[in-house]
Amino acid sequence: MSILEPSRPLRISDGKILSASETDHKSLASDIKRWARALGFDGVGISDIDLSAEEPHVSKWLARGFHGSMDYMARHGTRRTRPAELVPGTVRVLSVRLDYLPESMQAACAQLDRPDHAYVSRYALGRDYHKVLRGRLRRLAARIGEATRRAGGRVFVDSAPVLEKALARNAGLGWIGKHTNLINKNSGSWFFLGEIFIDLPLPVDTPAQNHCGSCTACLDVCPTRAIVAPYEVDARLCISYLTIENKGPIPEPLRPLMGNRIYGCDDCQLFCPWNKFAQTSPQDDFQPRHALDSATLIELFAWTAQEFDERTRGSAIRRTGLSGWRRNIAVALGNAPSTAQVKEALATRAQDPDPMIREHVHWALARQRGILSPN
Repeated sequence: MSILEPSRPLRISDGKILSASETDHKSLASDIKRWARALGFDGVGISDIDLSAEEPHVSKWLARGFHGSMDYMARHGTRRTRPAELVPGTVRVLSVRLDYLPESMQAACAQLDRPDHAYVSRYALGRDYHKVLRGRLRRLAARIGEATRRAGGRVFVDSAPVLEKALARNAGLGWIGKHTNLINKNSGSWFFLGEIFIDLPLPVDTPAQNHCGSCTACLDVCPTRAIVAPYEVDARLCISYLTIENKGPIPEPLRPLMGNRIYGCDDCQLFCPWNKFAQTSPQDDFQPRHALDSATLIELFAWTAQEFDERTRGSAIRRTGLSGWRRNIAVALGNAPSTAQVKEALATRAQDPDPMIREHVHWALARQRGILSPN
C-alpha cells in the first residue's frame, strides 16, 4: 500500500463512487494534509479565496512604484487578489510550506561578516526551489485527483500572480512580518511556499495571528532601508531586487550599502528574533553546491561563461544571468578590503564587452583606488 493512499476509501452508493461534491470534505481535507506531510512538506493549510482586504494595499504599493521594473505585477490586474479570476472555479487554496535553511544562521552570519567572501542568499545555495516544490505539489495534486476522480487542482510555485503570503497566512501557516515575509511561530521564516488552487469546498483553517509586537529588528538592520515602514518594502531599494530582478545598472548610491551580498539578501531574516526557532533543513536538494556558501568574491568573479552555465544549471542563480552575476560581484569587490589581488581581479574585466559589467568594474576600481568615498 502506498503511503499516499487515503486513510479510508471514498463512500460508495449503489455501486458507484460518489462525486467529489458528495464526499466527506472534512475527511478529505485531513487526508490531503497527511499526503502533503508524507511528501515532505513541513506545513500545510487550507484557506478560502477572499483577499478583498488585500486589494487596497496591493493597489497602493503599485501606485507608489514600489514594484520597480517588475511591470508584470501591474499587468496582472486583480487576478493576484482574486484567485477565481486566475483559475475559474477555484473555491479553496491549499498552501504548503517547505523549510530550506541549509546551515546554521551563525554560519551564514560568519560568511556575511567576511567582506572578501561572497554572500549568496541561503535559499539559492542548492537546487532551484521552483523545481523541488513544483514536483511535489504535482504529485499531491495527482493524488487528490485520484481520490476525487476529478482534476486535482492547479499548482503554483512563484509562477503566476498569486498572493501567496496572504493565502498562507489565511491558511494558518504563519503571519506576515514587518519585513513582509511569512513567519511561523514555531519555525521562523526560512521556508518556501507553494499552492494548489482547487474547486472543492473543503473546510478552511484558522488564520495565523500576528506576533511581531513592537519589534523593529528587520527595519533597523536592512542595509538599504528598503523596509520603508512596517509591512512596506520598496523593492527598488531591496538588495534582492537589485541583484536579481533588476536587469540594469545598480544605482550608485546603493552600491556601497550592498557589501558582499551578490545574490539576494537575508539580513531581515538573520536578525529576526523568531528565527531562533528555525531548524536546518534535512533536504539534500537545498544543500550548498559549488562551495557557494564559502566562496571568495575573486573565485566567483573568475568563473567563465561556460562555468557559470554549468554551475548554475538547476539553480535559482541562473535567473540573474551571467551579466547580472558579474555586475553584482564587481560591486562587492568594490566594497571589499583594498588588496592587490582584488584590483587584479577587477582589471581582468575592465574592458569587458558588456557595457554594464564594464561600468560597474570601473566604479569598483575607483573605490579600490580610493577615488570614490567609501560611504
